[in-house]
Amino acid sequence: MLLRLFLLLFTLGFFSSFAQVLPDGVDGVPFECPAPENVREPQNEAERVEFERRAAYRAFLPAYLAAVPAEPDTSILMPVEGITVSQVADTYGAPRSGRRVHEGQDIFAEAGTPIYSAATGYVYRIGQGSPLGGNTITVIAAGGHRHYYAHLQGFSEELREGQYVTTDTLLGYVGNTGNAITTPPHLHFGVYVGEAENLCDWDAINPLPLLTDR
Repeated sequence: MLLRLFLLLFTLGFFSSFAQVLPDGVDGVPFECPAPENVREPQNEAERVEFERRAAYRAFLPAYLAAVPAEPDTSILMPVEGITVSQVADTYGAPRSGRRVHEGQDIFAEAGTPIYSAATGYVYRIGQGSPLGGNTITVIAAGGHRHYYAHLQGFSEELREGQYVTTDTLLGYVGNTGNAITTPPHLHFGVYVGEAENLCDWDAINPLPLLTDR
């Protein structure tokens, strides 16, 4: 019921600003994600809008999960041009402000260095202006793995949500947007995985063991 409501509202333009679309070659949503647990009430208007945005994307997530192979990739390519895996210092799990921990790897490179998709998949979300990630891209890859690219200087002009991407697809460029504004330019790269019985929710894993040189 909730899924049908979101699809109706999307069709009528209520969520047009969120720009969520079905992945290339897919014409429907095969199942409904269960409602997330322990969701608190929004504390202000900005939070209300963000919670609605997340719900709108979640309504389309099953289409992306069904569009990718069921088995996850055993290795993925270094997304930043000209950088090798050996140049990445492992900071996964390191403490961060606000009692957070680092849910990925920081790949340092000059501002404007091209970033390519680490694997084949579909562009699930393109985000701008996040206080933490700044300019971000989320790609749904094999096994429902979410590849999260953050702090981008900008996006490829051709990139769009729903687009099928390969390891040759240019996503954007290294920057320091979001909370990285005071740090040297880098790509924050995260990988998030779901449980076999519920791919709609996910937890971070260390992406470094998966990365291989491009």
